[in-house]
Amino acid sequence: MPAESPLDAYSQVVAGVAAELTPRVASLRVPQGPGGRGRDGGRGGESLGSAVVFTGDGFLLTNAHVVGRSQSGTALFSDGTSASFTVVGSDPLSDLAVVRAGGSTPPPAELGEADRLVVGQLVVAVGSPLGLAGSVTAGVVSAVGRSLPTRGREAGLVEDVIQTDAALNPGNSGGALADAHARVVGINTAVAGVGLGLAVPVNATTRRIISALMKDGRVRRAYLGLVSVPAPLPAALRERFGRPNGLRVAEVVPGGPAARAGLRAGDLLISAGGRPVQKAQDLQRLMFGEAIGQPLAITVMRNGALVDVIAEPSERVPA
Repeated sequence: MPAESPLDAYSQVVAGVAAELTPRVASLRVPQGPGGRGRDGGRGGESLGSAVVFTGDGFLLTNAHVVGRSQSGTALFSDGTSASFTVVGSDPLSDLAVVRAGGSTPPPAELGEADRLVVGQLVVAVGSPLGLAGSVTAGVVSAVGRSLPTRGREAGLVEDVIQTDAALNPGNSGGALADAHARVVGINTAVAGVGLGLAVPVNATTRRIISALMKDGRVRRAYLGLVSVPAPLPAALRERFGRPNGLRVAEVVPGGPAARAGLRAGDLLISAGGRPVQKAQDLQRLMFGEAIGQPLAITVMRNGALVDVIAEPSERVPA
């Protein structure tokens, strides 16, 4: 009997993931109201997308831009069954939303850990491009740590976005990006170009967002009022702190919490809340509801000296 070829092994992995996840990924049809504009392959007044069953009691995870301002819709599964759903909560700043089906749903998919992904790793996308439920494509992780501008009524960036060459098309948004063990490591969110798709990662930060949406229907966020970019630490500080980068303050919003604390453009952020900061998401991970109105110790380098300031983040008000 001939030895199994690498292509056979690859096919078996993809087929196994497809068999595991296809029943657990729904096609969503979301009415957008009279005169509404369809998105992700939807006709006028209707949005098409996908959603992943992630609990045993009917909760599904999708994109905020798929549900938009709608409060309900219909989920269709690959076995031909369907269920109406209601929108539990939506967070445009992460492009995530949670909906709950009114009827029975398949068993949940297993959520994985995107922070463990490496470039070149096999991933499989399952969704409903153009409303075609149960569609499967495969590719690799092309890059990690990308930033994605959010759509709709709130401007911002989704950090740590996964880039993949798995073929995505309108309607894939809200579907699963899975690893070789059928664990959902991302929620497909955008088609950036030919051969280039993006997915919101499933990690500790997004798990907090999902929990907040399930509990409160929204995500409370703290706000500092600054714009920062990664910047190298001076050699002496690299050796002292054992890391290469900090965050350079590029802009401080007048009258905001950072400005009131005395932070200035040009400051190099070393730590916040006792934790090192090297990239924007390190700071954003601290900006959840429990930080609102609480003292936040920040250490910066200014004019060659380390300076400690205390900021008090305010609540970010949705647009």
